[in-house]
Amino acid sequence: MNYRDFLQKVIYVVINPIIKGMIRIGITPNLVTTLGFVGNLVAMWLFLEAALAFGEGNMPCAYAYIGWGGAIILFAGLFDMMDGRLARLGNMSSVFGALWDSTLDRYSELVTLFAIVMVFVKADWFWMSVVTFAALVGSIMVSYVRARAEGLQIECKVGLMQRPERVVVTAFVAIMTGLTANLWWLAGGMILIAVLANITAFWRIAHCKKELEKKA
Repeated sequence: MNYRDFLQKVIYVVINPIIKGMIRIGITPNLVTTLGFVGNLVAMWLFLEAALAFGEGNMPCAYAYIGWGGAIILFAGLFDMMDGRLARLGNMSSVFGALWDSTLDRYSELVTLFAIVMVFVKADWFWMSVVTFAALVGSIMVSYVRARAEGLQIECKVGLMQRPERVVVTAFVAIMTGLTANLWWLAGGMILIAVLANITAFWRIAHCKKELEKKA
């Protein structure tokens, strides 16, 4: 059992009673997915407020907004775990639900990382805004390669920086930035995602090439 499976089992022990309560009152997986996306929109707004605060020279507010943005991303990430679990335990799985979940996951990453790009732009960290854009590109390409591979009937879950890891890293460094008033925490997280997400994307391409050669 790898570390992701172990953590998933631990988290399921905690959230299963909540999931059962949701089933009893009729909450659907698609609603949970949507609420998670709304949470990420709130995080985007907080990061954009931080960017504006940097532009105005209001550093305490800027760092506070970043910290709260990280906390909201972490909270929204719980919804991302609960929707799939709710679908399975409540026998509410659907093809559209899977599509809706994947689509809103991509939107969530796009809007939050875009807002972090703006944080660095307004803080006059130009090159870190470029690095954060590279993190955004890598994040989307990791998911794209997997989706394309599954369309070719290839299981493709290899790599170091999948969505759960990216969510945790982004949330953690944002929270630490808020607590320490040090933008290097956020910068370090974006560097990590930019490097490992793009490595993961090409790792998956290599994995798919190998699998296709086996089939041939």
